[in-house]
Amino acid sequence: MTALYGSTMDHYPPEIARALSAAFAVEPETIVATLLVLDGETAVGHAGLRPHGSQAGDLGVLEIKKVFVRHSHRGRGISRGLMTTLESVGRELGSTRLVLQTGTLQGAAIGLYEALGYSVTPPYSPFESMPNALCYEKVL
Repeated sequence: MTALYGSTMDHYPPEIARALSAAFAVEPETIVATLLVLDGETAVGHAGLRPHGSQAGDLGVLEIKKVFVRHSHRGRGISRGLMTTLESVGRELGSTRLVLQTGTLQGAAIGLYEALGYSVTPPYSPFESMPNALCYEKVL
C-alpha cells in the first residue's frame, strides 16, 4: 500500500491519522476467520474477517480485512477464491452483511468487488475522513 499511497497519512491531522492507523491495524484477537493460500509451502494470499461495529461479539456484520495476493501469483483467480470463501465463512458464522474498505488507486480490487456484487456504500468510520477511501458492502 505504501507504493500506491505513499505518505498520504502525513497530510491528515494527528487525531485522524491515529484513527486511520488503528483502523488499518488488525489485532489478532479481533479476527474471527483467516484464510491463507499456499503454493507448496509459500504463502501467496491471505484475507481475514472481523466483527464490524461497536459490539466485538456481534457477527451480524463482518469486515473483510487484509485481502492480499503475492504479486507473482496475481491474475490466477486467487483473490476471487478468497472473497467467495470469505462470503461462505460469513454465512456459516451467521453474518448477514460483509463490508470492506479499499482505495481509489486499487483498480483491480475495485473491479473484483464490483464483479462479485459488492455495492459502494458511504465510507464508515473512520474512513469518512479519507478522500481516497471507497467502502463496499454485500448482503449475504
